[in-house]
Amino acid sequence: MDRPTPPDRYVSFKGIDCDGNARQIIARLYTHIDDPAKTNAFWERFREKLAVADDPLARQADGLCLLCSNIYYIADLFEEHEDAEGLAMLRRLEDECC
Repeated sequence: MDRPTPPDRYVSFKGIDCDGNARQIIARLYTHIDDPAKTNAFWERFREKLAVADDPLARQADGLCLLCSNIYYIADLFEEHEDAEGLAMLRRLEDECC
């Protein structure tokens, strides 16, 4: 019996600019972690990973993957600094792209 080919799981992302949305959140994230009062060793290491995220030869993960893999830490940072807009952007990314 022939089995139908399973659909590409990324079809549901068609028309959604996940990379663009990720770039906006990364920019927003930098507004927090660039502030010495808001950063720590975790965010400094995260910044190092972001610095090479666009280089396929140097990266471990691209920006979208880094955000999706660390969504709870980012949400905590946005909540801690009462960044409702950043949190809303992150929730949208999580729902649509992660």
